[in-house]
Parts: sequence; structure tokens; C-alpha cells
Amino acid sequence: MALLDVRNVTLHFRGLTALADVSFAVEQGSIYAIIGPNGAGKTSMLNCVSGVYRPQRGRIAFDGREITALSPALRARLGIARTFQNIALFKGMTVLDNLLVGRHVHQRAGVLAGGFYWGRGQREETAHRVVIEGIVDFLEIQHVRKKVVGTLSYGLQKRVELARALALEPKLLLLDKPMAGMNAEEKEDMARFVVEANEERGTTVVMIEHDMGVVMDLAHRVTVLDFGERIAEGPPDEVRKSQDVQRAYLGEHFGPLEGTGE
Repeated sequence: MALLDVRNVTLHFRGLTALADVSFAVEQGSIYAIIGPNGAGKTSMLNCVSGVYRPQRGRIAFDGREITALSPALRARLGIARTFQNIALFKGMTVLDNLLVGRHVHQRAGVLAGGFYWGRGQREETAHRVVIEGIVDFLEIQHVRKKVVGTLSYGLQKRVELARALALEPKLLLLDKPMAGMNAEEKEDMARFVVEANEERGTTVVMIEHDMGVVMDLAHRVTVLDFGERIAEGPPDEVRKSQDVQRAYLGEHFGPLEGTGE
């Protein structure tokens, strides 16, 4: 059974069709990429999976449970975390405090116990900090753990956002253009962390990415969207050879689609 099963999802914005009858399935333990030209509907699909948008037709199932009508908060509690193309961190807070925010779905102590920091509240926060320190080590951000996020470089902020998503300990991690705006060294580091999160932590990953080289190297399977429709799906090597995909990216007069950025 697929961990994520998207069936016939259709999303309209007034007269605009953002997604038209899109279906795909993501196997547990895989890295799955959604690609396509600008405006193809990639982020709209990620928003449907995370609960930001609710499609007019179709269904979305996660871990055997239909979640089409669930709120983003309930989906987070089920184990779905995401990052954003535009960094959505609390810039005035430290790295550690941002990561603690990512643990909110696991907090069980009441307001009184947490506010006075005693008993169950104290034990719970101690346990959360142990998890967070493990993620800090995993993503190699020990040197900035107590720094205010707004003072960090763009590449480090992207890494902190990944850390906050991992702090939720998700079954499914949604990455919206995780390499956008990075230099070659930062992309290499981020790619390594995504692979290690998948292989070492067992996290299933669905990512949107424009860098075709990254997609071809990391993804086990790929879905290609164009004008809201799925035009190809399969292993990266097969998708790259598809004439429909080459035409969507390069137009009618195209050559082979190489592993380069869009």
C-alpha cells in the first residue's frame, strides 16, 4: 500500500484550472519528485497534500486514511511536514527555538504544567530538546544552534527550515524547491541531507525541484505536470526520454533534456 495516494485531484481557482484529474502514488521509503515548467501546478499539488488547499474533486489518502478534508494541523499530527520555497521561519527567534516550534504536535503537557515548567511539563521539554539536539547534529548546524535565525545566511536558513520539519518526526516530508537560490556547494549539502533523511531516518520524501540534475540523481520516481495535467510518470531515466516532457520544457524544437537547471 502506498503511503500517499492521490487520485483524480482537480483544483480550480475561479476560471483557472490549477490541477486537472491528477493521480499518483508514493511508496513508503521513497523519494518522489514532482516537476514541470513554471505554472504547471506543482506547488498547488503540494498545498493540496498538506491541506492548504482543498480540491474540488478527487481524494487524497495518507497511510491508509483519507485526509482530503482534514486541516493542515491534523495532517501534521498524522505525520506530514513541509518546507516552503520562501523561507517561513521565525526570524527573530534562535535556531533552537524554531526547532522547538516544530515539536508542537508532540506536546502533551497542559498549559499550567508547561507554563510553570515543573513535573510533566519539565520532563516533556527535556525529551523534546534531546530530539532537537539529535537533528542539530544530523544537519551539522551545531555552530549556529543558539544564533538568531535572521542573522544566518540563506543556505543555513534553508537548512534550519529542513531541521524544523524533521523535528516533527514526519512519516512524509514535503519539500518545496529545497535547492532554490543556493550555490553549488549548498545544493550538494542539501541533497546529501535529503538522501540521509530518507535512508537513515526512514522518511518518505515528496519534493518539487527545478534543478533537473538534482531530480535525476535523487528521485526514485517522478511525476511531470504541465498546465495542471500529468503528462508523464515513472523512473527518472524514462521520464527524461519522454517527448512530451521535452516538449513541455523546451518547446516544439527540442533536443535531449539534460540534467541541468530549468
